[in-house]
Amino acid sequence: MNATSTRFSKFFTLFLNGIINENPLLALMIGLCSSLAVTTSVINGIGMGLSMTFVLLMSEVVISVFRKLIPDSVRIPVFIIIIAAFTTVIDYVLKAWFPDLSKAMGVFIPLIVVNCIIMGRVEGFASKQPLGDVIPDALGMGLGYTWVLAGIAVVREILGNGSVLGFQILPDSFQPILFFVLPPGGFFVFALFISLNLFLKKAVNVANREKAI
Repeated sequence: MNATSTRFSKFFTLFLNGIINENPLLALMIGLCSSLAVTTSVINGIGMGLSMTFVLLMSEVVISVFRKLIPDSVRIPVFIIIIAAFTTVIDYVLKAWFPDLSKAMGVFIPLIVVNCIIMGRVEGFASKQPLGDVIPDALGMGLGYTWVLAGIAVVREILGNGSVLGFQILPDSFQPILFFVLPPGGFFVFALFISLNLFLKKAVNVANREKAI
């Protein structure tokens, strides 16, 4: 295997790790508060996911580039300042270009600063790894976070409102289930996603073992 193939394989492995194996919500179970709060609608889930992905990617890139120049004694304050800077950028972008989305998500965009996913990745990964590794890690973790938010929001919006993104999905005769709009409904759907993820991982492991035999 040549160097290019090896590099691509590593990139793909790091990217896929955040999507499935170490998905921040389904596997690591961090950053749950904002996740359940914004998934009452698909547009909010996607907006929150992409905003967090931007902040995570830019923060990991900057910290990886300057990791050898940041003294250990002040690394946490420096990390927080960097994360806060990019959170402010995305907050102002949403307010300028997507005011309705910004208003709908409210305080949860500024709270990206203290999101456990971002702090965990910059401290545990970006501060120790080269730039070429942190990019797929950030993209994988961010998109892994986003697809779970969007998936939960789809289920909650369909069952709670009968529609998705303003388009009527279920017939007029369908009676919306208020439970799925409320916080308990978010926990219930999230639990279903965790169960599905565990089932799929178990199925993949069994298939790999059978292939090895």
